[in-house]
Amino acid sequence: MPRASRAEAERHREQVIAATAKLVRTHGADKVSVPQAMAAAGLTHGGFYRHFASKDDLVAQACSAAFAERLADMEKPPEGEDTSGARAAFLAAYLSAPHRDNPGLGCAAAALAVDAAHAEPGDPLKGAYIEGVRKLIGGMERNARTSGDTAADEESVLVELSTMVGALVLSRACAGDDLSDRVLTAVRDHVLAAYEHTPDGKDASGTGE
Repeated sequence: MPRASRAEAERHREQVIAATAKLVRTHGADKVSVPQAMAAAGLTHGGFYRHFASKDDLVAQACSAAFAERLADMEKPPEGEDTSGARAAFLAAYLSAPHRDNPGLGCAAAALAVDAAHAEPGDPLKGAYIEGVRKLIGGMERNARTSGDTAADEESVLVELSTMVGALVLSRACAGDDLSDRVLTAVRDHVLAAYEHTPDGKDASGTGE
């Protein structure tokens, strides 16, 4: 295959993975078909098997890509600040209404938890999900150290991540009821308790009061 064709094929493959990562986080892996994924990438489904072995292969790669997005966002310093503010910024953004309301651009740990739980051992999605959670834990540990939290260890990060993911899942399940906002606010206050202010200058509740 000529170099230009290889480059175009790789670009198309990445487009399909990115489009599928949004779709499966929004609708769930079982609700997304190969034609839908290819159409979302602006391609016809006839070329699918030139890029992926199966739908399971695509979904697993999309899951990995979604976790990679979250890690990149976590480790990017807030605009105008150094890396010490990255942890508080990540926590505040994670437990926010925009994150709740946009699962297609959000955390795969929350969006794909049910899909991964239903997957059989050895399923590519389950493997990609578990590896993604491991990397997310590692990223949160690095974030804690960069922010000067020398007391943070794997156990405390596991508790923090589980609390955040659980809160996000509950708030989405209760969307449309004021309980959804109350869940986000309570947990955001809890995980940001170590910070006097969130990165945007508001208090931990996000109200600015």
